[in-house]
Amino acid sequence: MPASRLRKALIAGSALMCLLGSGQLWAFNLDDVAAKAKDLAGQKYEAPKSNLPAVFRDMKFADYQKIHFRAEKAEWAGEKTPFELSFYHQGMHFDTPVKINEVTATTVEEIKYDPSRFDFGDLQFDAKATEKLGYAGFRVLYPINKADKQDEIMTLLGASYFRVVGKGQVYGLSARGLAIDTALPSGEEFPRFTEFWVERPSANDKHLVIYALLDSPRSTGAYKLILRPGSDTIVDVQSKVFLRDHVSRLGIAPLTSMYLFGSNQPSRVPNYRPSLHDSEGLSIHAGNGEWLWRPLNNPKHLAVSNFSVENPRGFGLLQRNRAFSFFEDLDDNYQKRPSTWIEPKGDWGKGTVDLVEIPTADETNDNIVAFWSPEKLPEPGTPIDYEYRLHWTMDESEFHSPDLGWVKQTLRSTGDVKQSNLIRQPDGSVAFLVDFEGPALAKLPEDTAVRSQVSLDDNAELVENNLRYNPEIKGWRLTLRMKVKDPGKAVEMRAALVRDVPVEAAKPEKQEEPKKQEKPAKHDKAAAKTAKAEQPAEQPAAEAAPTTEAPATTEQV
Repeated sequence: MPASRLRKALIAGSALMCLLGSGQLWAFNLDDVAAKAKDLAGQKYEAPKSNLPAVFRDMKFADYQKIHFRAEKAEWAGEKTPFELSFYHQGMHFDTPVKINEVTATTVEEIKYDPSRFDFGDLQFDAKATEKLGYAGFRVLYPINKADKQDEIMTLLGASYFRVVGKGQVYGLSARGLAIDTALPSGEEFPRFTEFWVERPSANDKHLVIYALLDSPRSTGAYKLILRPGSDTIVDVQSKVFLRDHVSRLGIAPLTSMYLFGSNQPSRVPNYRPSLHDSEGLSIHAGNGEWLWRPLNNPKHLAVSNFSVENPRGFGLLQRNRAFSFFEDLDDNYQKRPSTWIEPKGDWGKGTVDLVEIPTADETNDNIVAFWSPEKLPEPGTPIDYEYRLHWTMDESEFHSPDLGWVKQTLRSTGDVKQSNLIRQPDGSVAFLVDFEGPALAKLPEDTAVRSQVSLDDNAELVENNLRYNPEIKGWRLTLRMKVKDPGKAVEMRAALVRDVPVEAAKPEKQEEPKKQEKPAKHDKAAAKTAKAEQPAEQPAAEAAPTTEAPATTEQV
């Protein structure tokens, strides 16, 4: 080989070795996004500018639905990976594009907008008008239900919203990256994901890694989402948030859902559907071991409830009833909509789980919001880190101890009293019927000494407190009737179940070597850890041997 050609070959070989070496050392990670977020936080906020032509901006939802993504044009389609990406076109209020990048072992490349990926149906527009557009968001597809069929398992569209489903589920409630000043008179600020980085998965990968940059007038942030599809799909979240300016309320791990009516608040007008909601209650597992259940409402006026919790173990918006007969809706399949459970990683300190309920006249409005709000807000420029796991499930019982009982359903009715002629007459009270079930209750004999523990504030008088065994669920039904003094004010009420545990008489001390103390039963250990937040209502004296009151390990409601 001539010397000149040999020299050129050596130079080319050296360059290739440098590229390979840099590929082995280089890796995109959350720190890269956090650096961008920190830099943005030091700059004045620039609102995104819409580049959307009027034909797309002013279109109706029905017209927007006519724009279909071509399945054969999906990112990674036909490649050796189980994941694919499809994209949303800009339209309606999705008027600003987001930048979407693909991350490989050696490069980061933008996935450029391509109008040929879409079927626009009969929509009439100037083709040149789309030349400088972008994608409004994207979907993740995966063969979660059938090995030969790609199904949507995640969608990221609008602000910092994303929705996820597991096997056999349909889309319901949403998660968000961050919430700011929710339900305050000053108005809510909606941070938005402005740029994404998606790691190209290998053929054997069962998870997908997505990074996101968040921006808003008073916040920036870096997020890492690890999507793990399955019967219960999991999203692991790492976040680093910077504030540009002070905020009044910061919502971490926010969830957004819909509640129109249900068993505890029937429809105001005749409706063939007994219930219509994406979620029916807020569940909280406090740091002290206490479990709380709060049924959702569609209020007449904006309502905000704050639950003080230190180092929460978990919280979420749940859809507990899974029977079709509970919803009777063949189109929207509310019985298949997932519950979402948030599992914090590490100690989150003191704060509140906040529940916001907004009046709505129909099911098209998401009127329920829940999030964690830290007691101490960071100073502008100071980063705050939160890590948590989102479970999208139709079987939230797996997050409960087998020693726990929980609320199956809450029913609300006009209070009435049975007369001597057996006819029930309203007496001006409101009745709540709460069914408790679970393994801890199912294993108890029906004659077990289980009692109710109820407290309520000064705005109501409790006129009935009745607890009875419910053989249909192998649990207990608690019936409470109360007379409200001022209907214009809320009534704070809590209820749980307690049982009587026999107290053994003290045995005389012996000089011999004492016997090894028996370990308490698993159920009793769990019961002892459950905090009693309220004093019990007045109860008749027990007629048995001396007893001590212990929680029956149920949620408080």
